[in-house]
Amino acid sequence: MRVYVPLTLPGLAEAHKAGQLGPAPLDAYAVTPALREWYVSDDIEELEYAALSRAAQASLRRLAADPDAPRRRVVVAVDVPEGAAVADPDRALDESALGEVRLAAAVPLAKAAAVHVDADDAEADVAAAAAALGAADHGDEDARFTVDGAEDHELMWFGVQELPNLI
Repeated sequence: MRVYVPLTLPGLAEAHKAGQLGPAPLDAYAVTPALREWYVSDDIEELEYAALSRAAQASLRRLAADPDAPRRRVVVAVDVPEGAAVADPDRALDESALGEVRLAAAVPLAKAAAVHVDADDAEADVAAAAAALGAADHGDEDARFTVDGAEDHELMWFGVQELPNLI
């Protein structure tokens, strides 16, 4: 099963140094039944892209909480055994939790399939989005527009062997 773990660049550096994503429990995103129902598609690539996008939003929240982190969203795609990622059944209908799963154990970085990171040209929009996130959460439409601006940037794909160059 493919899961998408939201991080920041400092978090990615820590994972690289430790050789694993963790500590557990670890929040991630995946193609869950609720995400399938919400997205209304049977195309696995579209569903995985939706899960990746949810993880990118979670990475933005991590950036908002860490003002010293470079303003680039980071998502690590990892393959885990079926059943290793569990969705909270009590939040299945909560739109804010779509695709959200929890991993009970740290994951060796060797299980990573790819790393997705914003390009340099996204930094200004991602910085503005991270700064506006609190106001957007409280209903400010202008702030919501700013947060959505970060989503206009596609995350770039990197092979795991490129990880040292990213950090």
